Amino acid sequence: MKQEDLLAAEKQVLAPAVRIQYFDIAIASGQGAILTDLEGNKYFDLLASASSTNTGHSHPHVVDAICQQAHKIIQYTPAYFANQPAALLAQRLVKVAPISGPLRVAWGNSGSDANDAIIKYARAYTKRQYIVSFTGAYHGSTYGSISISSVSLNMSRKIGPLLPGIVKVPYPDISQKPASETLADFIERQWQAFKLPFETYLPAEEVAAIIMEPIQGDGGIIKAPKEYLRRVRQFATENQILFAVDEVNQGFGRTGKWWSIQHFDVEPDLMTIGKSIASGLPLSAVIGRAPIMDSLQAPANTYTTAGNPVTTAAANATLDVIEQEHLVEHSQKLGLEAEKFFQEQQKKYAFIGDVRFYGLNGGIDIINPQTQAPDAAATTKLIYRLFELGVLIISLRGYTLRFQPPLVITEEQLQEVFTKFEQAFNQLASGQLQLPPNADQIGW
Repeated sequence: MKQEDLLAAEKQVLAPAVRIQYFDIAIASGQGAILTDLEGNKYFDLLASASSTNTGHSHPHVVDAICQQAHKIIQYTPAYFANQPAALLAQRLVKVAPISGPLRVAWGNSGSDANDAIIKYARAYTKRQYIVSFTGAYHGSTYGSISISSVSLNMSRKIGPLLPGIVKVPYPDISQKPASETLADFIERQWQAFKLPFETYLPAEEVAAIIMEPIQGDGGIIKAPKEYLRRVRQFATENQILFAVDEVNQGFGRTGKWWSIQHFDVEPDLMTIGKSIASGLPLSAVIGRAPIMDSLQAPANTYTTAGNPVTTAAANATLDVIEQEHLVEHSQKLGLEAEKFFQEQQKKYAFIGDVRFYGLNGGIDIINPQTQAPDAAATTKLIYRLFELGVLIISLRGYTLRFQPPLVITEEQLQEVFTKFEQAFNQLASGQLQLPPNADQIGW
C-alpha cells in the first residue's frame, strides 16, 4: 500500500485526540538514529520517539533480548507471579536510582500510570490530600496524570472535572527571565509565587506531595534554577511533604546524567520512569523509599501487563546498552557540541532566541527579530523545511525546536544534521521558506 493511501484509510477510523499533527508519513523501519518511511525516504530522527528510544531504533542487543524472551513466554501477569527479567530489573533499577536508603519498585505500562501511582502512594503514606504540580508540566494522559499536567488546554478542555486536590504553581521558566533581571532576583520572584498558595489558602500540613520535572520536556526543555529547586526540596522536607520527580522524558542519560535530578544535588522521595526504560516498549515504574512504597497493598497499583517478561527483558538489555556503550557520557559530549553549534547560529541569525542544552536534549526558541516575541509561523516553516531535507524535528510551545536525537547518534551524523540546519536557517533568513498548506493544524 502506498503511504498516502495508508494515511487516508487510517484517517477514516483514527480518533483525532490520539495524534498531534506534524508530517504525513508512516514510519516503516528504523536503525540507530535513522528512520525510513513507507516510501523508502530516510530521515535523521531528532525526536527519538518522544525521548523513548535513547538507545536508538532496533538496537541489536535489545532486539535479541526481546526475541529470546518471546520464544520462552511473552506474557504472564506479574500481578500474580514473578518472572525472572522483572525480578532482575527491579534490583538493577534501585542500584541506579538517585535515592538513598531501602527502595521499592512498582511497575506500570506508561509514564501516565506511573504518575497516577505517585498520587496514590503520596496520599496513602502521608494521609493528606493535596498534590502540588507546576505549570508547563506534562505528566501524562490518564485522569490523575492529566490533572497534574498543564502544557496544553486540550488536556483539560471538555473532560472536567479533573482530579480534585490538585494545586498548580508557576514553573521557574528561565527563558522568560527579562534581560534586566538578575538570576537571583528571578529566583526570588519565582519563589514568592511558589509560596503564595501556602500563605493564602493551601495549608502545608495538608499537602501530600510536590511533583516536578527538574527539567521540563514537553514544556520547552526548561531547567529549573538549581537554587530554586533546592528551596522546593527544603520546603518539602520542613513540612513533611513528599518530593517526587518525573524522569519519564528526561531520564536514562537524556540530560548527560543518568537522571535530570542529578543536576541539582538533591534527592527525591519518589520518582517515575518510563519511555526509554525498555527502548520504547510499554513499561514504566515508580521507585521510592520503602516506607512510602509499603503504604499500599495489592491490588491498589497492579496492572495485568505491567512488568511483563518481554518488556522487562528489553529494559535489562537497554540498561546494558546505556552502560556498555557509555551513552550517558556520549550524551554529555555531543550535547556540548550541539549547544556550541546553535549558539554560533544564534550569533548569525536574529530569529534564534534562547538556546538551552542539557546533554543531547535541547530547546531552541524561534522569535521575531523585531518584537522578540515567539514566532510560531517561522518555527513551522523551519521544521517543515527540515522535514523536506530529511530531518524529523518537532516544535514545543509552538516556537521551540525540540532537539532530542537517540543517544546513539554518531558525531558524523550530528555534523550532517548541522549542515541541514544551516541550509534551513539560511533559507528562512533570505525569505525562501513558505508555510505548508496545513500549517494551522501542525503542532501542539
